[in-house]
Amino acid sequence: MSLERFMKKAVSSWMSEEGPDSDIVLSSRIRLARNLKNFTFPTLYSHEEAQNIVSILKDKMQGEIPGIGKLELIKMNELQPLEKRVLVEKHLISPHLSEHSPYGACFLSDDEKISVMINEEDHVRIQCIFSGLQLSEALEHANKVDDWIEENVDYAFDEQRGYLTSCPTNVGTGLRASVMMHLPGLVLTQQMNRLIPSINQLGLVVRGIYGEGSEALGNIFQISNQMTLGKSEEDIVEDLKSVVQQIIDHERSAREALVKTSNIQLEDRVFRSLGVLSHARVIESKEAANCLSDLRLGIDLGYIKNIPKTILNELMILTQPGFLQQYSGGILRPHERDIRRAAFIRERLHLENTKE
Repeated sequence: MSLERFMKKAVSSWMSEEGPDSDIVLSSRIRLARNLKNFTFPTLYSHEEAQNIVSILKDKMQGEIPGIGKLELIKMNELQPLEKRVLVEKHLISPHLSEHSPYGACFLSDDEKISVMINEEDHVRIQCIFSGLQLSEALEHANKVDDWIEENVDYAFDEQRGYLTSCPTNVGTGLRASVMMHLPGLVLTQQMNRLIPSINQLGLVVRGIYGEGSEALGNIFQISNQMTLGKSEEDIVEDLKSVVQQIIDHERSAREALVKTSNIQLEDRVFRSLGVLSHARVIESKEAANCLSDLRLGIDLGYIKNIPKTILNELMILTQPGFLQQYSGGILRPHERDIRRAAFIRERLHLENTKE
């Protein structure tokens, strides 16, 4: 398969679109946790109960959701390990669903903005991903899916506590709102380590690109709410948006300071990284992530003009192990993946240059 055809098939809409403030905010995600009434939660249910839940939801979710369309059912036990890994790398399912839910499933929209995980930590986890800073828009779409499902099934709900969930930290709204941010300016000016404790004090948490326990590769950080009880969904989203806007302002100020005080060094860093990406024959994931971060910063600052901004979104995902092996058509050893990653990036950059 050619790279261009592979990318058209593999790239989700949020990776290739530019939303508001997309120079810093790569994506916005809303996730709603729900459970079915009168069913044991996934932490304790039997395999028979898990299969029954999938059957019920498959039957109830066959129609089209107004404004969303039809969702396609994908069962985890019908996928190969590599296929599940690719879904994780695209942020369409969680590692938990992939690895620990043999009777789990997922409903996906055609544009992959909507993903409904079944039998993850909760019976139902509705997820919506938009490009840029579009938390309110993502919440609106997630609520459409939530309302549509609730018309067909009864959720576990308490008048005082709200939606009941497997983990007590999700009780209430069951809402996790998060943004994925590219923050090289704050990292290079050594402000990020001081900023994280301040963000935590506001009831938010800072994680890596794949959420809890993951590393912030390529200066990409996920920022999300911790509290789900005691606030409305709209208030949670507005509070997060307010903090994110302040971080955006700090990041832009940091970039301006770097241009003023270290412009030639910064430009040199950007073009060295471009040189590595354009010519390296072997590259590990961490080095690739750092070079891609520099490349995206160079594009945002106007040093590089012939490469689209969305290249960071695309290649941070498409150069993960699952995608590399899917593109190559088979299992690769770690060193082989490093060779394939370098070739993939060179092909991608060459493909852009041929459009000129």
